[in-house]
Amino acid sequence: MPSSSVSSWDEPEGLAARGTLIVLAGRGEHGGVYERFGRRLGFDAYRVRALGDPTADPAVLEQAAKLLADESLPGPKVLVGSDTGALYALQLAADRTAGVDALILAGLPTGAWTAGSWEEEAAARTACPTHQGRLTGDPGFRRGAIDGTPDLPAPRLDLVHVPVLALHGKDDTISPLDRALSVYDGHAGVHTVAFHGGRHDVLNDALHRTAAATVVLFLERLRLTSEVREAPEIHDAGQTPGIRELPLIAEELT
Repeated sequence: MPSSSVSSWDEPEGLAARGTLIVLAGRGEHGGVYERFGRRLGFDAYRVRALGDPTADPAVLEQAAKLLADESLPGPKVLVGSDTGALYALQLAADRTAGVDALILAGLPTGAWTAGSWEEEAAARTACPTHQGRLTGDPGFRRGAIDGTPDLPAPRLDLVHVPVLALHGKDDTISPLDRALSVYDGHAGVHTVAFHGGRHDVLNDALHRTAAATVVLFLERLRLTSEVREAPEIHDAGQTPGIRELPLIAEELT
């Protein structure tokens, strides 16, 4: 699949769209890799537009900016980045790209990693046998790309002024959890959720349903707080809307 192509999933017919997610893929990936995630969020009436790997095609960032500016796509508009896509999503937000209402960062990379074989890479990426099989048989997926560490943007969270949901696998060997947490540490706008048994490709891991549910809760919280800001006659009774409860397979860290 060409890196310039956009994979799209929309809300069911008859439902009003509740927002738009723009996905930036990670190393070796293309937008179609996020079909399962897109369909699940689409079912909850969120539009999803999944783009390619910015490390392979910098034009992906221009595509993202155009989608953010597209008035036909409903807000709130949320940038979702997986692997190196998370760093590029952070860059767009830090550069104050118009239209970014929030960020969702999955498997933020923190250093170099090298796989000895495709089997080792597939296992490090995801514990989901279905997704491993999909990647193995996908001619558009570039094996070994995750070994490369191109000139990546620094995670300038100090310049980001929108809510951030950070998702990370506790068993991520490509980007160990403690290193990712050191990047997020000290930034009050970051809400971090770690998944027990989770590996690097959090949105396509064995716990993908829990990850998607966590994303939906974050999006609903974002919508609710936006509605409160836009309606001054509604007063907060001292209870901040948010993610109240998560399954035991996930751990709310911030």
